[in-house]
Amino acid sequence: MNRHSRTGWKTVLGVLLTAIMLFPVYWMLNVSFTRDQDMRKSPPDLFPAHGTLEGYRAVVDQQLPYLGTSLVIGLGTVALTVVLSAPAGYALAKLRPRGGGILNFVLLAAQMIPGIIMAMGFYAIYLSLGLLQSVPGLIVADSTLAVPFGVLIFTAFMSGIPGELLQAAKTDGAGPWRTFRSIVLPMSRNAVVTVSLFAFLWSWSDFVFAGTLVNGGAHEPITLGIYHYIGNNNQQWNAIMATAVVASLPAAVILVLAQRYVAAGVTAGAVKD
Repeated sequence: MNRHSRTGWKTVLGVLLTAIMLFPVYWMLNVSFTRDQDMRKSPPDLFPAHGTLEGYRAVVDQQLPYLGTSLVIGLGTVALTVVLSAPAGYALAKLRPRGGGILNFVLLAAQMIPGIIMAMGFYAIYLSLGLLQSVPGLIVADSTLAVPFGVLIFTAFMSGIPGELLQAAKTDGAGPWRTFRSIVLPMSRNAVVTVSLFAFLWSWSDFVFAGTLVNGGAHEPITLGIYHYIGNNNQQWNAIMATAVVASLPAAVILVLAQRYVAAGVTAGAVKD
């Protein structure tokens, strides 16, 4: 078998595996446009021959408040994560505080703690503070997943910034905070986008913290909206799948738009000059 044949088979295999992995997404789209009376056909339609928008009308009528809450929680988590992790990454990368190695180990260990254990801890704390069923409380909880990751990404990225730039800023009279704000942070755009994207995705898809800390409250995210919708109305699968499609769109659009920055941010620090 020559080189071109091997490349062709690899391409075919890659396309086949991609199609298998994306089939659930396609089926979700297909069902979201399928009429109720066609839902139990055997064999099922591979394409919605008699498509309907009833599922998406149900999303507009019933799920928009959940989507709005998820958007607020996602943006709040992004803001809190960047505000906390960017200065911490700068300190670990350039200021080299005592105990920095131990702190890096703690950050890695924090990412291994099961979410349900953290959720129960937050529940006990929020019960005492009166923060249960609140959006700010859920933002803080979601940030605990993103901040350790963010610190590690910022540390790796900022370690690659030339020390001469920081020394020149120090010579000009800039302190550590001014150097971070005016030089380091603008140069860390790729890392900021990467951390922001992952923080948003984690908070947007969170179910454990949401189900533990805000379930039954006035402001619930879309993950709980889908959960309640399935529990209360498990016959209208077109509406359920339409809700899932709409809930997936913001994350998919953001990922497509930011993929170039994410690739650069994730690989930062992997190669040293």
